[in-house]
Parts: sequence; structure tokens; C-alpha cells
Amino acid sequence: MALDRTLIGMLTPSSNTVLEPYMGAILHDLLPEVTAHFQRFTVKEITLGEKAMAQFTNSSLVEAACILNDAHMDVIAWAGTAAGWRGFEIDQRLCAEITEATGAPATTSVLALNEILDRTEVRSLGLVTPYISEVQQQIIANYDAAGHTVTTERHMGEKDNFSFAEFDEATITRLIREVAADKPEAIIVLCTNFRGAPLVEQLERETGIPIYDSVSATVWKALQITGIDTARIQAWGRLFGDLR
Repeated sequence: MALDRTLIGMLTPSSNTVLEPYMGAILHDLLPEVTAHFQRFTVKEITLGEKAMAQFTNSSLVEAACILNDAHMDVIAWAGTAAGWRGFEIDQRLCAEITEATGAPATTSVLALNEILDRTEVRSLGLVTPYISEVQQQIIANYDAAGHTVTTERHMGEKDNFSFAEFDEATITRLIREVAADKPEAIIVLCTNFRGAPLVEQLERETGIPIYDSVSATVWKALQITGIDTARIQAWGRLFGDLR
């Protein structure tokens, strides 16, 4: 008999070292029923410069998705946050192109986060990232335009994508606590190479504020698309139980 299993595909920046182990940890209790599978493509630097922006062409992502889909994915997610500064509509077009090329439903980290913010009607938003100021300001402008006004933020001022994973959990905890002190309605940790996901459960209890991490949000949406009950994910924050 064939195994009854769900295969989740993740398109991954080449210099990301957080995404894969954290997704494995989140999905651990669902093994072997649900497994995550990864295809990398080149991403090294996050700036608004032409060379850095060219890393995220839809054609590169669709090509990676087609390779990943050789393993018959049930869903394919772009597990990156570039649409945060490039524009949310880019990810909407990307998902349509991935589905057309592969036949698999598609989502992205940013679209998952935006759905969460829309469903919970967040108007005042806290933002935590590792990015440089120019990128941070563009993200803020895009969220403001979408009706989720960024009222408080922290960023680390780093542009090397590999280096984002070098910030320890204590540093990210400090950033989230500083943002939480201003009492936004919700906080997002925007970067799939930033060590926010394991901190969410404790910091939500401490602050009373919902915290939505990019890695966790991507898993949440992929599970929803494939019909897996997200409440089966325990100890990774209220998202999985509250928005089923």
C-alpha cells in the first residue's frame, strides 16, 4: 500500500541556515505524515540595489519550484520575505506562475503573514528584522499602505543574508521586548533566516501580544492548504491553535 503522506516544498535562499532546522522542529510531531523538502537558489545580500533585487526574479523561483516538484509536492511555498520590500503583489503573481508551471498550490511567507494580519484585523503593528534601514523603511511603507501601520520597529542594520542567522536568540528576544513595550496589536518577525520562531511561545505569554514569525507563518499556511489541522502543532505560539 502507498503511504498516506503530505509533502511540503520550500523554496529557500541559498545562504539561509535557520529555515530548514526550524521547520523540521515545528513539524517534528507530524512525522512521517508531513515532511518538508527544500530547493535552494542564490540569495546572498539584502539591499535595494539592482544586483540584490535581481536575485528574486520570478523566473529563478519558478525554475527552482519545477525542480522541487520532481518530488511531487502537495504545496510549494516561497519561504522568503523579499516581497516585504519589493511589493506584496509580486508574491501574488509568483504563486500563480508556480501553480501554472507545477500544478501545485503555492504560497509565500509574506502572503501568509499578510493573511494572518488581515484575519486578525491588526491595525498597529510591531516589526522586527535584521535588515538595513533602507529596506526596513520600504517594508514599513508597504505595510502602512496595506492598512497595518507599523507603530514601532527594530532592525539590526545587516545586509549579508548569511549573517542574519548569526544573531542569537538573546538579541532577538531583546528586540521583540523593546517593540512589545510600545503595545502594538501584533508583532511580526520578518525574515526566514532570523531566530524568532522558538521565542514566540514564551514571549507571547510574557507580553500578551501575538507574535507572528516568518518561518512559523509559512508552515501554518502550507498546512492549511494541504488540509492538516494546524492545532496539532504545539509550543510554537498561538497562531497554530487560534487561526485554524
